[in-house]
Amino acid sequence: MPTRLLHTHTSTLCDRDAQISHFVGSQQYNQLLSLVTVCDPDQRIEHIQNAVLKYFQYVMLSHRWGEGEPSLRDIKGRSVYLMSAEGGLRKLQAFCLVTCKQGYSWVWSDTCCIDKDSSAESQEAILSMFTWYRRSTLTIVHLSDVSDTGSLVGSEWLERGWTLQELLAPRAILFYTRDWSLYKNLTSSNHKADDAVIKELTSATGIEPQFLKGFRPGTDNARSRLQWASLRRTTRPEDIAYSLFGIFDLQLPVFYGESAEKALGRLLAEIISQSGDISVLDW
Repeated sequence: MPTRLLHTHTSTLCDRDAQISHFVGSQQYNQLLSLVTVCDPDQRIEHIQNAVLKYFQYVMLSHRWGEGEPSLRDIKGRSVYLMSAEGGLRKLQAFCLVTCKQGYSWVWSDTCCIDKDSSAESQEAILSMFTWYRRSTLTIVHLSDVSDTGSLVGSEWLERGWTLQELLAPRAILFYTRDWSLYKNLTSSNHKADDAVIKELTSATGIEPQFLKGFRPGTDNARSRLQWASLRRTTRPEDIAYSLFGIFDLQLPVFYGESAEKALGRLLAEIISQSGDISVLDW
């Protein structure tokens, strides 16, 4: 679970201590205390684990960065709901409200839940990102360039490097349009379970349905995975390699400032080392 999360009821950024404090003051915590005092001692650990996992269910945001995205420094110690609804803050407020209405208390956004002034924290986030999306209860994708009647095919979200893992890692995804309406008014709890959406995604990305629905990280089918990323773009050239670390389930150091060629070279060398598949050199 990410170190920092936004609390949707208060719209404040919470570190681990603050998250625990919310839990201790919650109705769920009181219910847990009552339960463990009367239940079989052998079941206490199971009840505690279930209660904690349920309380700390979190929702991830996937989006295309725009102008005026709020940083950790911008929102720390403030209520996001009370801040001026401009640029990226309007998006963050809408995200928090949408998830709160669905009954979720915790959300994460890459704009403001990482201390980007800390190189150590940035590296940890890059290496943990796939896992965070995989373990999320839900990932909400905001398609800022898709109207209520539009199609996700051709959206910039499908052209960015980092959003590839944000598409593949989550088990449950909901797509929202520019004005925060559910894509095509689909009311299912998971758009990955909608065959029409999967057909559109396959058409737009070239990724086969079985990978969209049940992707597993690793070095299998390495050449295909590299080809999925081949037409995608990142703001920083070296990110095209870093954004693939989670997809290949690799833990490699991040060196911002190195060339894209060097970063990709390190990635390819590790893939070949683990898989023995030299076909990746011709992707």
